[in-house]
Formats: sequence, C-alpha cells, structure tokens
Amino acid sequence: MPFDEQMEQLALKRQKALAQGGQHKIDIHHAKGRLTARERIHHLLDPGSFFEVGMFNHSDVPGMEEKTPADSKVGGYGKIDGRQVVIVANDFTVLASTSSRIAGRKEGELKILAARKGYPVIYLGEAGGARMPDIMGARGLASFGGGHFESYLHIMSRVRQTPMVTAIMGECYGMPTWMACLSDFVVQVKGSAMGVSGPRVLELALGEKISDEELGGWQVHAELTGNTDAVADNETECFDIIRRYLSYMPSHNGQLPPDNPVPEGSGTDMDQILNLLPEKRNRAYDMHAILSCIVDKGSLFPVKPLFGQSVITALSRIGGKTAGIVANQPMHNAGAMDTDGIDKVISFLCLCDSFNVPLIFFHDIPGFMVGKEAERKRVAARVMNYMNALGLLTVPRISIIVRKTYGMAFWNMCGSGCGADFLVAWPSAEMSFVDPAIAANVVYGGKPSASDRNSEEWKALYKQMIDDASPFGAAGHHHIHDVIDPRETRNYIIRALDIARNNRTSGIGEHKLANWPTKF
Repeated sequence: MPFDEQMEQLALKRQKALAQGGQHKIDIHHAKGRLTARERIHHLLDPGSFFEVGMFNHSDVPGMEEKTPADSKVGGYGKIDGRQVVIVANDFTVLASTSSRIAGRKEGELKILAARKGYPVIYLGEAGGARMPDIMGARGLASFGGGHFESYLHIMSRVRQTPMVTAIMGECYGMPTWMACLSDFVVQVKGSAMGVSGPRVLELALGEKISDEELGGWQVHAELTGNTDAVADNETECFDIIRRYLSYMPSHNGQLPPDNPVPEGSGTDMDQILNLLPEKRNRAYDMHAILSCIVDKGSLFPVKPLFGQSVITALSRIGGKTAGIVANQPMHNAGAMDTDGIDKVISFLCLCDSFNVPLIFFHDIPGFMVGKEAERKRVAARVMNYMNALGLLTVPRISIIVRKTYGMAFWNMCGSGCGADFLVAWPSAEMSFVDPAIAANVVYGGKPSASDRNSEEWKALYKQMIDDASPFGAAGHHHIHDVIDPRETRNYIIRALDIARNNRTSGIGEHKLANWPTKF
C-alpha cells in the first residue's frame, strides 16, 4: 500500500491522542466517579456526530509535546437532537487540563466560529487554571493573549449571538470560571467547584486554608452568588439538563426558538386554577402551581431556582412555543423582591431578549425589600438597572396581575407604561401604591392600636382602600387592557403572544441587551 509509513505514523499519533493522559490517569479520574473529556462528549452528543478539531495539538514548550495530547482540550463540532453545536471539553487527565497558548487558540477559534456560523457553544469544564511553565515570564504572559493585539479580547468577551452553556463538572479554576461567567446558562454537578483560584494557590499566596466545596461548591454558586443556573446530582443528569435547556433556545439570534408538540393534558387543569389561589388576601401559596397549570404540561424549566427565591424566572412552552416567565413567589418574603432577585430578573431579561423569547410577567408583589441592609446592597441602583433593562426589551411581553402589585414594583413587573403588549389583571388583583392596610394606618394618623382597628371608622377606611385597589378602576380608564377570568389565562396568553409577534420582523428582536453583563 502506498505511503505505509506515513499512514502508520498517522494511526500511532491518533492512538496517542485518543489515549488522553494514559490509562493510569484515566483510572484515577474514574475513581472519583467522573467521566473523561472524550467520554463526556460521547454521552452528550448524538451518536457518531462528533467532528474533532485539533486532535494533534500539543504544547509549544520544547519537550512537552508527548505529554500534552490535544493540549488538554478536546474540541470540535457535533449534534444534539440533530442540531449542530460547538463543544469544548477539558481533559483533566492531561496536566489537570491547565490552559496554554495552543489550547487557548483552539478554544478561542471555536468560540468565534460558533458565533459566526450560528451554532450554540457547550463548554464542559474541569481544569486547574493556567499552565505555569507556559505562562511564566514576560514572553509567556504576553503571548498567552492569542498572538494578536485584539485576540484575547475576542476570546474573553462576548456579545450574545448564539447560546452558550458551561457545565462545571469537577474542580474548575481559571478558564472554566471565566467561560461560566460569559455563558447564558451554567449547570453545576454536585461535588464540583468553581472559582478564580483554587485552594492550593490560596494557601500558598494568602495562607488561607479552605476546601473546594467551601470556596466554590454548588451551594455557594446556586444559593449565594447566582452564578450557577441549575444543579445536577451527577453527570448524566447534567447532560439531560443541557439538552433540555437547548431545546428552548434557537441555534442563533436570527431564529425563533423551536416549536414543540403540545403534550397531551396541557391546559386541562385550567378550570381548577382558582383553587390554587387563596381567598384570604395575605395567605402565601406556591406560584409554581399556578404556572404549571398554565404552561404546557411538564415544560416549566426554572432558571436559578435557589437564588433570589422571592421571584421565579423560568423557561416554558405555551401552545408549543417557548416563553420566558418572570413571576413573584409569595412563599418567600411574601413575594417582596430583594437585590438578588433583581439581578436574577435582569439576567433573565438579557437571555430572552438575546434569543427572541417572549416574556410573561405574573404579579404578586408587595414591593421591593427595603431597609438598611437593602440600601447597603444598592437597592435603588439595582431597581433602576432593572427598569433600564426592561426599557431595552424588544421581544413581546404579556403582563398579568394575579394578586397584589404595589409601588415601584408594579412598573418593574412590566406595569402600565413599561412596554407590555398586553397588560391584564385577574379579578383578585390589588393595585395600589402600598398595601391597603398600611395606607389606612397612614391616613388614620399613624399606626393604630388594636382597639382602633376594631373601630367602625378604621374598618370603613380599610375597606375603602381595598375597594380602590380593584383592577376595574384601572381598566375603566384604559390603564390596563382587560380584567380576565383566571380560567381563560392560558388561552389568552396563546392568542396575545400570536398577536404581539411582530409580522414585520417575523418575531426576531433587536437584541439590545445582547452585550449587557449578566453576572453580578
């Protein structure tokens, strides 16, 4: 056969690359209960669809060529549910998948080409930061920027054109953390950790002793920082979450999200929806139950469910079409939104605006959390950031007042004058500057005693305040579009969104929030 020697060399080099860091390193990785980079790609992508780029990459440091197969990053193209994606997986069996010049060029090129070609990006993270021998010294540091005077900026910044997902699957320090902070969606596997620097570096540099879990485990990022959007018990669940998230997203911002068949049984519980809302106006209930009744069966997909829990942000489908939901959650702080909740909503608005996802707001909010702690967290500035983001939206918006909506929070939840294509209320709605009980106390001349509250005068004043908060007053003067039967909410949304979609643009927005930072 011609070129026997060359073909044999190709086969040997391919075998070496596929062997990753060697069987011993693979065994150590498996002993931690983790898949290797190539196994992760195999499990996530459609069978046989992976098209690798840079298999024969290696470090450019002399003498390191044989020790760095694929230069610790496996990347290329593939398909998920038949849709083309770009994928990069950190290979922890090769020098802890530390970042280097060659691997950086490969990752950067794939990220840039994905945006140009219109393919979602998936980054499977598990890496130990920068590779010290490669990056030390003046030439090492300066050359790490990609080789051109703007190349590092292109790699480490992003204007959202295609969806980007990062999975935190092990110890992730340095590059995987940066990629997570650029991503639209981050899923973290329990037992993994994410941070700028790892415990070893912190101990040597600062004398600080801390575990991976304490530094950046899933509870830190899902509950405290909000940098994690979903948590997986294991890698299999992580892959399922990634697939499900992408099913709500278009491949790029020039497309609408894909339609899905409406599951059997969707909407069949709408005649029971009033049973989910307490008649007692100050009693808590779980907004998830109402949302699940309205959306297509099984389609509610919460984003950041453990962070800023007084507000729900979720992807969903209604009538087979993707819709984003922002809904107050009375089960937490009576639905009063704190600064974490505000940041969470702004991030979600950016996601939906970037990828042509219409938004539906469900009000049941007594206002924003105020007080000393809130002021120290810059609540006023965040409220106005939220309002500014709301003003830049170009996707359809439906706003539904379920129960209370008071003060500035009414407008931040897409109230009158804030761009809603349709703004409606349930008959149970209360619209006012503050809670009627507080207003009655103020008008009465200060907080009344218990005996005063039993007086006919106070009761009459309180009832008048509640009556004035009825949505029919706003509807009568065309400040809201309608008061609807709660049982008709699902059908109302389906029809309203169909009307709100701009025929001139076929529903494609202007993406004014595509470069708004979404990590806080």
